[in-house]
Amino acid sequence: MIINMSKPSITHPGALLLPLALILGACAPSGPSNSGYMAGVGKPVHQQVSNGPHHPPPAVHDDISYWEGDGVPGSPLIRINRPQQKAFFYKGGVLVGISKISSGSEDHATPPGRYKITQKSKDHKSSIYGVFKNKATGQMINDNVDIRVDKIPPGAVYYAAPMPNFMRFHGGIGMHTGYLPGYAASHGCIRMPHHMSEKFFENVEVGTPVIVD
Repeated sequence: MIINMSKPSITHPGALLLPLALILGACAPSGPSNSGYMAGVGKPVHQQVSNGPHHPPPAVHDDISYWEGDGVPGSPLIRINRPQQKAFFYKGGVLVGISKISSGSEDHATPPGRYKITQKSKDHKSSIYGVFKNKATGQMINDNVDIRVDKIPPGAVYYAAPMPNFMRFHGGIGMHTGYLPGYAASHGCIRMPHHMSEKFFENVEVGTPVIVD
């Protein structure tokens, strides 16, 4: 794992279970089809792409994310700045890490407010969103599926959107590993690079405050 340790000069943060669809992870890919959001889904482990087991690397080079929080005492707090597309991690009021993010798109904006972590799920999958792939060839058919309304076409297989290191903080919205296209693109969740979602996941607990600006 390689984490960018160059610290910016910042002093302050600017299979399918439909009955559970409304209470489990409700964010996933948003944008044009064939975006590569879940390019590794359904492939053997040795064929899967970087940025975790399911997601391709960010579309834009990430020279922002870093972590310096190991061994630092103090209560955790996360501040998400949507205009900057960054998440700031504090311990005892001290900034110890920044993650590049992709928040909710214009049609599915991440709501501002003050929240708390209500659930941690290491290997979370959405019960609503995912992709259709050709069962025989593995070719992507549709990478922006809402299984509540989209019917599985003949010869296709449905894969639920993977959300590793899911940290729920508001309804179906949470932080998790995801593809970063360089702009706000999710259905409300906060996507992060995999190595940063791991650090955030390891250092929060149920009840950790989350502020969305």
